[in-house]
Amino acid sequence: MSDFENKPAWFDGKYVLLKDANINIRTHALQYGTAFFGGLRAYYNKNKNNLYLLRLEDHHTRLRQSARILQMHWAMPYDEFRDITVNLLRQGEWRQNCYLRPFIYKSELTMSPRLHNVEDKFALYAIPLDDYLDTKRGLKAAVSSWVRISDNQIPARAKASGGYINSALAKSEALENGFDEAIFLDQRGFVSEGSAENIFIVRNGRLITPGIASAILEGITRRTVLSMAKDMGIECEERDVSRTELYTADEVFFSGTGAQIAWIESIDRRKIGDGSIGPITRKLQDTFFRFAAGEIEQYMHWLTPVY
Repeated sequence: MSDFENKPAWFDGKYVLLKDANINIRTHALQYGTAFFGGLRAYYNKNKNNLYLLRLEDHHTRLRQSARILQMHWAMPYDEFRDITVNLLRQGEWRQNCYLRPFIYKSELTMSPRLHNVEDKFALYAIPLDDYLDTKRGLKAAVSSWVRISDNQIPARAKASGGYINSALAKSEALENGFDEAIFLDQRGFVSEGSAENIFIVRNGRLITPGIASAILEGITRRTVLSMAKDMGIECEERDVSRTELYTADEVFFSGTGAQIAWIESIDRRKIGDGSIGPITRKLQDTFFRFAAGEIEQYMHWLTPVY
């Protein structure tokens, strides 16, 4: 058993050991995918001996929005959410980079794939995590044969658990074909996102990313990248991106809480640029990791210190 299994989780309204935070196999969310989740990062700064949560209030806001979409009745105030999250990390004595998974799920032991009139509950746990995707080397990506589900099917902006079957199909296809990650097209044929990441391209010094109408998650790291780029004087554009623009881009990278900023070396076995990390991607990646560790005063308002 991993050491973190003996650290606290928030489950059924109280702190318990993660290994004891278990549900009945009849739970509605397990049977029907009636849950949604978030992903939080906390970065440890050894020199400051502190752990910093990234954009905690923004994650809370997105959870509240997801609850409205999926007819959940989660109305936890931000202050309570913040205190539960910070205390969970303090009690677990976390002093390393970690990932936190808050989620709200339909908890009744009932049959019927519906959203209304089914009790829901909130849970939260943390695991150690450095890189989800390798940020030090270029990734090999492929456009998936699977199409991104649309907002009128299972809305990506809600981070609905059931919708991640779509992601899993694309991710497995990519890995089993020798790639690191998949890239979805939306139902119109435009670029959407990765299996669990937003995507950016750079063309002629301009940073471009698919707009929110492309069946994407409204990523918090995506928003962070756009803000940092604008602060750097980089022109940014949110618009439809054609598949072939991926091949002709000067730089391409993924962004996300898990992915952080991970650059892409090739797509569909076509080299991107000169096959090395581009200057804009490198600058954004370096700035991201510095601010996440509490090293840039300009962005300290995005961080919540744990200790």
